[in-house]
Amino acid sequence: MIDKKQIIGEHAKDSSDTGSTAVQVALLTARINNLSVHLGTNKKDKAGQRGLQLLNGQRRRLLKYLERTDYDGYIALTDKLGIRRGQRIVR
Repeated sequence: MIDKKQIIGEHAKDSSDTGSTAVQVALLTARINNLSVHLGTNKKDKAGQRGLQLLNGQRRRLLKYLERTDYDGYIALTDKLGIRRGQRIVR
């Protein structure tokens, strides 16, 4: 089980920050990791697989936003969470 308060404390900018992009990505990453372990033992859980795909899509969108708005924060967060980075968006 994930400890939300601990994750929020590690990634928050200040004591009242509970919804910044970095915190949301960290919470989604914890849920994704937890669900991945579950799906490793329950291979036929199709609803769980769909939920994992939805969580991955949400995290991907948040990471894309963070990459556009705060590239240094994006690099730091992906390194800290161990998330692979995609190609950099150049516009």
